[in-house]
Amino acid sequence: MSDHIYQRLRDQLDQYSIGFPASPSGTEIDILKNLFTPDEAELFLRMGLKAETPEAVAAWTDWDVSTVAAMLAGMAEKGTVFCLRRGEALKYSAVPFVLGIYEYQTGRLNREMAALFDRYFNEALHERIATQDVLLRPIPVNRSLNPSFQTASYEDARAIVKKQEKISVMPCLCRVQAGLLGKACDKPLEVCLAFGLGARYFIDHGAGRPVTVEEALRILDQAEEAGLVPQPNNSQDPDAICNCCGCCCAQLAALNKLARPAEAVKSNYFAVVDPELCTGCETCLDRCQMKAIALDEGGAAQINLDRCIGCGLCVTTCPGQALRLEVKSFDRRVHPSRTAKEHLQNLSVKRGTSLIPLAWSK
Repeated sequence: MSDHIYQRLRDQLDQYSIGFPASPSGTEIDILKNLFTPDEAELFLRMGLKAETPEAVAAWTDWDVSTVAAMLAGMAEKGTVFCLRRGEALKYSAVPFVLGIYEYQTGRLNREMAALFDRYFNEALHERIATQDVLLRPIPVNRSLNPSFQTASYEDARAIVKKQEKISVMPCLCRVQAGLLGKACDKPLEVCLAFGLGARYFIDHGAGRPVTVEEALRILDQAEEAGLVPQPNNSQDPDAICNCCGCCCAQLAALNKLARPAEAVKSNYFAVVDPELCTGCETCLDRCQMKAIALDEGGAAQINLDRCIGCGLCVTTCPGQALRLEVKSFDRRVHPSRTAKEHLQNLSVKRGTSLIPLAWSK
């Protein structure tokens, strides 16, 4: 079978979100062959990012409705399309590779696919992930925030969770992937939260379980204690929060490859150290996921502001209370897009690609 259908599918996926660029070795084609049959690839090419019924999708094909409905149901089970349930009615849409198809492999990932994803990240995708408009937005862990700050709700993980009506928790796919490749870290797995329609998708397809607001808040506390960076969607109304480590997380790993990660994430906070209080215990060196802290010649911690992403993990465990977060001046603060839909649309516009409004955004 010719690779032409998969090359067309790659080009289609490259329109959405951060894209799906070609790699030197063609690993992205191998990924698509593992995820899509040729007929499924053809069907995906006929779909847009607006959720439609099987009848509406079938109208764009030469297949009958029953065939299309069965294909769409199978693709939803494989995590290659989004499925929206309204009562008894089902609607389906195409999705980006990230955030989308990759995340939908939660609960399905095997070692072969983990190796393909890892190779593709290192060959091509890491450059797209660490763009100037990153998909996930690192925000401060809650105990690091100074109560005197007027913190925007989208900078406060607990405030984000408290307003949700439907929440699911899933294993961190990045750490699952690392484990399959023998590179697992000791951080907790079940720490990724999804809200609204995304939560319903993960629950319906057995990739996540429902949790209450109270349990989700306990998960945030557990993640903070373990030294994980909270990263919601880069929007003011996020539909997910990941809790990430620098060794496994695709975005933090991509940012770690940059000389100035702080410029890419555009965080509104930065860490400051009081050298008079610092004892040189090195606790903060272990907590920092971006290698932004080192000891100076006098043995005191020193912050590299080009690398600090303002998460505050260093602040919460400093025994000498020598570290604190500061908020940037108003003229230097960055305000994310209102919704995840707007952010992804803006990404596509900046890359010169088209994007149909996303049905699965809020």
